[in-house]
Amino acid sequence: MRASQRARGEDVDLVDALLSADERRRSSGSRFDELRNEQKTLGKQVAKAQGEEKTALLQRTKELATEVKAADAEQTAAKEEAERLVRSLANLIDPAAPVGGEEDFLTLEEIGTPRDFAAEGFEPKDHVELGQILGAIDTERGAKVAGSRSYYLTGVGALLELALVNMAMAQATAAGFTPMITPALVRPAAMDGTGFLGQAAENVYFLADDDRYLVGTSEVPLAAYHMDEIIDADKLPLRYAGYSSCFRREAGTYGKDTRGIIRVHQFEKVEMFVYTTPEEAEAEHRRLLQWEKDFLNALELPFRVIDVASGDLGASAARKFDIEAWIPTQGKYREVTSTSNTTEYQSRRLSIRMREEGGKVRPLATLNGTLVAVPRVMVAILENHQQADGSVLVPEALRPFLGGRAVLEPVK
Repeated sequence: MRASQRARGEDVDLVDALLSADERRRSSGSRFDELRNEQKTLGKQVAKAQGEEKTALLQRTKELATEVKAADAEQTAAKEEAERLVRSLANLIDPAAPVGGEEDFLTLEEIGTPRDFAAEGFEPKDHVELGQILGAIDTERGAKVAGSRSYYLTGVGALLELALVNMAMAQATAAGFTPMITPALVRPAAMDGTGFLGQAAENVYFLADDDRYLVGTSEVPLAAYHMDEIIDADKLPLRYAGYSSCFRREAGTYGKDTRGIIRVHQFEKVEMFVYTTPEEAEAEHRRLLQWEKDFLNALELPFRVIDVASGDLGASAARKFDIEAWIPTQGKYREVTSTSNTTEYQSRRLSIRMREEGGKVRPLATLNGTLVAVPRVMVAILENHQQADGSVLVPEALRPFLGGRAVLEPVK
């Protein structure tokens, strides 16, 4: 755990502080038990004693009551401190994950070839300009009504969002996922249990008057769906595909992606979430990655898959793969989906366990993977499939979900 904290760039001393608190919890617990046993023994002696002996025993009884109360308070305080510290620790990193910061990822594969627009004879437009030409995206009125990083999807833009969501849900359902529409507001226990109130807390919206959080991903309500439950192992894996609005403050991103809809405060997303056995988690992680690749391949987008480095994982992930689509006007790959193996981290915090044959109960594993985060995938589609006249070709797999439309035409 020390090595994991070090690889993440997190506080290594937390591990030793936890060990110390746990030692205090156990020693104070033993002391409490010893004193309670002495109390019971003394009670029997007092009943039989007389005279000065009884007076002395009664005096010891009073002293014991004070000592028991102090030992109980010490045990409770040490237990609470240990629980606080263990919840502040990030998940144990998978040894296979590359070590380093944000730029130390490992590229696993590149799929598809970015278009050579110069060879085609025109300069590609960015998604904001294309959105205006198509009557699909209105960021000016979004800012007027809701402030920066806000937008309207209009006309074919709104239809394109619905098409992407329906296409994602159709793929997930065909793969055996149960479709879900999840709450956007959750209690603190759900947000904390999934690990989003640690290093990610600055990006979370909190409604103090209601003691509720706005979710930044349906991973939160999907993870908490079976909170405080025991699931029979023979029912695993449980696979859910959650559709929800997502809300993010985007704190700490001043000046980044201020143009367009790549980094916004509200967006729609379809998230895959899986409960499975710890032994099957690694294989399930690869399956989630493949489903994400299948979706982007169907949209005919060039992309790469990266193995995220330890310092960029987030508290709950033991290992994470990101998929980054090529954005022509930026000349680089940008993240559009990710999938994380959170092992037993979330299930322990949310008290979700599995019951095996024979009655043994233990924590299970949870995993998540974004099938489509609408704005970023929309950006990739518009920019990669644009034509010289500002029209955009619709990928064949998406056409049935867009009323059969093959081309998005400029509005007149």
